[in-house]
Amino acid sequence: MAHPLRQRAFRLLFLGRTLSSLGDFVIPAALAIAVHHATGSSGALALVLGCAMVPRLVLLPLGGVLADRHDPRLVALAADLVRCAAQAFVGCALISGDPVLAHLAVASAVGGVASAFAIPTTSPLVAGVVDAPQRQAANAAMAIATGVTRLAGPALAGVLILSAGAGWAFVLDGASFAVSAMLLAVIRVRRVPVERRTLLADLAAGWAEVRSRDWYWSSLIAHAAWNGVAAVLITLGPAIAVDRLGGDATWVLVLEAGAVGLLLGSLVASRVRPRRPVLVANLGLATYALPLALLAFAAPAPAVIASYGLAMAALGFLNPVWETVVQAEIPPQALARVTSYDWLCSLAATPVGYALAPLAAAAWSPQVPLLAAAVVVAVACLGTVLAPGVRRIGLPVPPVPAAVEPVAAVR
Repeated sequence: MAHPLRQRAFRLLFLGRTLSSLGDFVIPAALAIAVHHATGSSGALALVLGCAMVPRLVLLPLGGVLADRHDPRLVALAADLVRCAAQAFVGCALISGDPVLAHLAVASAVGGVASAFAIPTTSPLVAGVVDAPQRQAANAAMAIATGVTRLAGPALAGVLILSAGAGWAFVLDGASFAVSAMLLAVIRVRRVPVERRTLLADLAAGWAEVRSRDWYWSSLIAHAAWNGVAAVLITLGPAIAVDRLGGDATWVLVLEAGAVGLLLGSLVASRVRPRRPVLVANLGLATYALPLALLAFAAPAPAVIASYGLAMAALGFLNPVWETVVQAEIPPQALARVTSYDWLCSLAATPVGYALAPLAAAAWSPQVPLLAAAVVVAVACLGTVLAPGVRRIGLPVPPVPAAVEPVAAVR
């Protein structure tokens, strides 16, 4: 069977998403520099990040409803154009040499709103241009591209910041969204008409799809727990690595091992089709308990580095496998809403971990929250085995439809 990248529609979608992902991984370093130049305050950076996070969380379910009601291609295209304008505005302000915190905060909030509408469109877009037998390969290709951009983005940010200034990093991100929008404009996406109801009825119907599948809601709890404890590790890990495991270089190696592991896990997912994909993927997520426990006891640096690489490889494997199962099992007319609830729970757990980790470490010691996080992620991920659907569900391979597959077309 031909790889989905041989299909022009998916190739254009893949290219656009990859470019915008590269731009997004350039931004964190550039944003930190920009806020520092504007205010000299680390608290101001937290404010700007919060301006993006809050509207993203609040509006994600609404984004899912909009993507299901309307063409997800048009929703994603509009979101890309809004994010292009926001990033270009920040870039121009920085290049002019007069950054204002209020402007950075507003642009960040606008970008957060747009991302709330863009995030739920990814799964429907893949399902709309790729036939079911090829979706795992398509999802794996998207995950591999994300892994590569995660590695390349910070390096590119460093080059841009040192050679041209942080403003040009934002201009690059804005340009990546513009190109993505142009590519979305020339693809055709299959979609299923959705019955028009009230907003609350649409939200309730999407939640009913989640609640009626034990494999989904139990995995959703596990994924939220994973994101929460990942924030604990990211918060407390650097100090332990620097003070007790060999210095700054150790923490850099931990992060690099994680990025490489994420990429390798995605590569494995492109080749392996387990009979019980959700079960295997959730059991793999439980390996995140290893680096948490090893950091708690200040284990030798090589053990921490290797365990973190393994844990992130499990995440890299889960992402495309999970997307493929969801695209196969969730009715296409509810796919964006169900996806938005998944993202909502996962993203909401992250700031909880950021907030609780330093408080617990100050009250007791870093060892306590790290060990507690290890127990939480192990129990949540291994506990999904108790759900019959997790043990039962597989990857169906329906016959390829006789109809002509979607091709690129100007609308």
